Amino acid sequence: MAQSNSLWRRFTTSQVFWPLVALGLIMLFNAFFTPNFFKLEIKDGHLFGSLIDIINRGAPLMVLAIGMTMVIATAGVDLSVGAVVAISAAVATVLINPALGNTLIASDKLVENVTATPLPVVILAALVAAALCGLWNGMLVSRGRIEPMVATLVLMVAGRGIAQLITGGQIITVYYTPYFFVGNGYLAGVPFTLFIVAAVGLFAWLLTRKTAIGMFVESIGINVKSSFYSGIDEKNIKLLVYTFSGICAGIAGLIVSSNIKSADANNAGLGFELDAILAVVIGGTLMTGGRFSLLASIIGALVIQSMTTTMYAIGVPAMAAQAVKAVVVMVVILLYSEQFRTVINRLFARKEVQS
Repeated sequence: MAQSNSLWRRFTTSQVFWPLVALGLIMLFNAFFTPNFFKLEIKDGHLFGSLIDIINRGAPLMVLAIGMTMVIATAGVDLSVGAVVAISAAVATVLINPALGNTLIASDKLVENVTATPLPVVILAALVAAALCGLWNGMLVSRGRIEPMVATLVLMVAGRGIAQLITGGQIITVYYTPYFFVGNGYLAGVPFTLFIVAAVGLFAWLLTRKTAIGMFVESIGINVKSSFYSGIDEKNIKLLVYTFSGICAGIAGLIVSSNIKSADANNAGLGFELDAILAVVIGGTLMTGGRFSLLASIIGALVIQSMTTTMYAIGVPAMAAQAVKAVVVMVVILLYSEQFRTVINRLFARKEVQS
C-alpha cells in the first residue's frame, strides 16, 4: 500500500499528470457527445479516424512544442516560429516549382512526380534556411543581449515578408508526389508524421537527458548568474536552443506545405507560435524557465489539437476557437498556481491518511 501511494504521489507531482488529465477530460467529453469519435477504420492498409487525424494534424505543433520547450526552459520565448514555418515552406516549394525570373512554371506545364530539385536537397535547403533563422534569433538574444520577446518579434514581423520575397508574392503549388509523403504518407499503417515527431522527440531527449545540455538549459532558466559562476557558457546554450527551435519550425514547415501541397507565405504557420507556447505551458514548463518535460509538451500539443478537432466535430464555428483557447489558458494558469496546487495536495494528503 505504501509503495502504491508513493508511486501515485510521484505520478501526480510529475509534469505529465495535468496534461494527461486535460487530454483525458477531452476524450471523455468525446465519448459522450461525439459519435464515432473513437472509431478506427482500415482503408487501403491505412488507419483512418478522428484519433489518427489528431496525430496527423497535430504533428507540426508537436514538433514546434519540442523546440519551444527548450527555449522557454532558458526563460526565453520564440515568437518567430510561425514565420519560420512560412519561410521553410516557401524555400521547399520554390525549389520544387522554381521561379523563372518573375514567372513561375504554370501548373499545366508541370508533370506529376517531376521536381526541379532533388528531394534531399529540397529538405536540406529548407532546414538550413530555418536553422539560419534560429541562429539569427540566438545571436540577438545571446550576443546582442536583447530581450527574447523583442528579438524574436523582429523575425516574426519580417519573416513573412522574407517568405513573400521567396515566393514572389504568390501561392506556390507543387505537384511532386514523393514530397507529399512527408505530410500525407503512411508507414506501417499510421501517419508518417508520427515517425517524424518521434524522431525529433527522441533526438531532443537524447540531447537533453543523455548529455549535460539539459541540465545546463534548466540551470540557465533558474539562475543565469549562478550558471555563469558554475562555468556554464550561457551564450552558447541559448544560441543552441534558438537554433534548434528554428530547425523544429523548419520541419513543421515541410510537414505543413507537404500536407496542403502548397506554400502560402501569408497563412502558413499563422498563429503557430501562440499554440506552441500554450502547448509548452500546458506541459508544465514555466515561462520563467527551469525544469521542463518534452513529453509533457508533446501531450500539451495533443491537448490543443484534440480540443480543436472536438470543436469542429460538434459544430463550433472556427471563429470561436480562439475564445475556447482563452478559456483553456485561464484553466492552465489556475492549475499551475501555487494556491490551487496547495489545495489539491491537501486533498490527496487526506485521501492517503484515510486509506
